[in-house]
Amino acid sequence: MIPRETINQIIETARIEDVVGEFVTLRKRGSNLWGVCPFHKEKTPSFSVNPARNIFKCFGCGKAGDAVRFIMEHEHYSYPEALRFLAKKYGIKIEEREQSPEELAAQNERERMFNINSFAQEYFSNIMMTSDEGQSVGLAYFHERGFRDAIINRFQLGYCPNSGSAFTEYAMQHGYDKDLLIKVGLTGSYENRTYDRYQGRVIFPIHNLTGKVIGFGGRILTKEKTKAKYVNSPESEIYNKSQTLYGIFFARNEISRLDNCILVEGYADVLSMHQAGIENVVASSGTSLTTEQIRMISRYTKNITMLYDGDAAGIHAALRGTNMILEEGMNVRIVVLPPEDDPDSFVQNNPIEVVTKYLADNAKDFIGFKTNLLLKDAQNDPIKRASVIKDIVETIAVIPDPIYRATYIKECSRTLEMPEQTLTNEVNKILRAKLRKQLGLDPKQDSQLTYQEYQTYQPQQQVEPEPSTPIGFFQEQELVKLLLSHGSENIELEEKDEDGKVINTYITTIASAIVDDLKNDGLLFRDETHKKIFDAFDRGLDTGILPTAHDFTSSEDQDVAVLAADLLSTQYKLDDWQRHRIVVKTEDDVLKKTVLSSILRFKDMVIEDRRTAVVKELQSCTDPDDQLILLQKKKKLDDIRLKINRDLGIVITK
Repeated sequence: MIPRETINQIIETARIEDVVGEFVTLRKRGSNLWGVCPFHKEKTPSFSVNPARNIFKCFGCGKAGDAVRFIMEHEHYSYPEALRFLAKKYGIKIEEREQSPEELAAQNERERMFNINSFAQEYFSNIMMTSDEGQSVGLAYFHERGFRDAIINRFQLGYCPNSGSAFTEYAMQHGYDKDLLIKVGLTGSYENRTYDRYQGRVIFPIHNLTGKVIGFGGRILTKEKTKAKYVNSPESEIYNKSQTLYGIFFARNEISRLDNCILVEGYADVLSMHQAGIENVVASSGTSLTTEQIRMISRYTKNITMLYDGDAAGIHAALRGTNMILEEGMNVRIVVLPPEDDPDSFVQNNPIEVVTKYLADNAKDFIGFKTNLLLKDAQNDPIKRASVIKDIVETIAVIPDPIYRATYIKECSRTLEMPEQTLTNEVNKILRAKLRKQLGLDPKQDSQLTYQEYQTYQPQQQVEPEPSTPIGFFQEQELVKLLLSHGSENIELEEKDEDGKVINTYITTIASAIVDDLKNDGLLFRDETHKKIFDAFDRGLDTGILPTAHDFTSSEDQDVAVLAADLLSTQYKLDDWQRHRIVVKTEDDVLKKTVLSSILRFKDMVIEDRRTAVVKELQSCTDPDDQLILLQKKKKLDDIRLKINRDLGIVITK
């Protein structure tokens, strides 16, 4: 367990702009920082970071909170996991008290998976660097491949002994569960016997965006045809290969700085490029490129350079990925290496100046790449040439932005010596077919939808019906926002007699003005999260120490933390109007009026709710005495509501 004082130190030290900036490219706009939300797909940045309040808020999907909450949401960590991540980032030592057997048994399985993988990585690295077998087999292999110790240590490479179950036995001796070892793929089981899945293999740990080991790739060093060249971790709660990019943890800052991501295929390709000083490089972890991987890259840049082998397999891999990248609104360039090279060998065999010059000189956009590649086969054959043009047009049609589509059509027209209008017509035909399919119509018919209709068409989304909002919910929320933003600030209030004459003025906090007024009238919040914040201020008034907004945005209670961050964030900013001699009133200028009117509006809503209940009861009541009592209740509520609305400056009719 993490001591409370350490938790407070972590929360106070963590800067939201630093934490979020590791995962999202942020740009300053006004007093806040803005970027593309990492939690949902969007083109226009709606994700805001407020350094002053130390919170984030997405105005698209609604996620909000502090640095701890961001790490929890982004990495799917538990609260303790997120705290440990931030403690490591800021060099804060955590001295945890020893957990009881019951607490250990209840420990989050995801956290235990991370712990097992971290333990395994340290074991594999240590074995390779210190044991005779590790040095003579594993380390010798990496050295033979040209990798220096610096890159080996940075990527935490290792070796698993070729001795049956040495690692499994070592792990179990240190208290790790056999079933979980099997689940994460470190251990195999056959006829009630366990064995190391990576025995006799060099190990490539796979890291997530925060640097945690989520899986492994193990390469065999012999030429046994009965064994797979690579063994990879199975899918688990912490590892999904379609959502993973090898090297992303080590590359993300350079990708953002250079505004470009170089995409290669294999582990060795990444290692060689990084060793040469080209660090904006990731690999698709031995799997075909996926949409999830492209979206991960899009957090840092909109530009991808595909660097694949010069053989047929590498060229076809590049062709497969092009459409997917374009469909996500990304820009893609392709570099094909000489036929005898892959990125690893090319970088190892050439000076860095030659490598960078080759990348710059040979990077082609998808039109240039496809044209040069496909037209070689077509030559003077008109049928093959038409097929090539059709292939390129289909690629252009996947681009979501109409301006980019038009630009590529113009370029394609020039390169292929085809009339621009002809290409435009073909692209529009494909788009209309897609739209007809979306609408459930026959995509083969092309006579009823125009391209202009396509451009203006917005698919009707199925909106889930919102649950009915409790009476007074928004009025409660407005009062909670005032408590969070201004609870400890002072305002001057007036005490009046029955005739409305001011008999006294006094200074009090806004928290006292709201909490005491509502408690005196017996009016309580109905929403549980609103009530938690209200009660915290109530306790603060009793003790004399009012809570701060930071106490709520960093709360362990997720509902409280998210609501606080949500209410403290604003999507808009006031420009420096004073520079233009324009006076704009802010909330602070009319704070007293805002507080009093918000209290009155909440009271009005509650009174109206009670009045409605009395009216319903009156309609079904048949007893004359009960009717008289209900009429008296209604009259009293009508009078109270009339006074409230008079104070608000609202005229109502009974």
